[in-house]
Order: sequence, then structure tokens, then C-alpha cells
Amino acid sequence: MDTPYEELIRKILKDPQASREIKIQRLRHLEDDARALQRAASESAMNSDDGWQAELRLVRLALEQLGASRVRKGAASL
Repeated sequence: MDTPYEELIRKILKDPQASREIKIQRLRHLEDDARALQRAASESAMNSDDGWQAELRLVRLALEQLGASRVRKGAASL
């Protein structure tokens, strides 16, 4: 059974009407959201094993599948 995040990623990747660039842009938005949620979890009393790391990894794998270059952030980013 897939998570809603996995289904969303699959839908983006299989969208026949979206160009590669549009797919990458959509996945970058998901990556930003997952990174922000992961950061919030690390800075609060939220459960540290909340799944955001796995979802961030899934987005990054999808970006690699499309051949997108990895965006490096500063040391303070996740």
C-alpha cells in the first residue's frame, strides 16, 4: 500500500501532459515542503520518526529519476 505522498509522486512522474521541467518543478515544491516539515519535527517535540525523512528521500529519488541536479543547501538546511 502506497502512502499519499508516494501516490502524489507517482502521479507527477506519470503525467503525460507535463514536461520534464514541469515535473521537476512540482517535485521541487514537494521537496521544499518535506524539508520544512522535517525541520519543524527536528526543532519541536514532534516524533522524530514521523516519516518525513522517508518522504524527502522519495522525492529526491524521483528527481534523480528525471535527471534533475541536486540542489545543495547550506549547513543549516536539511
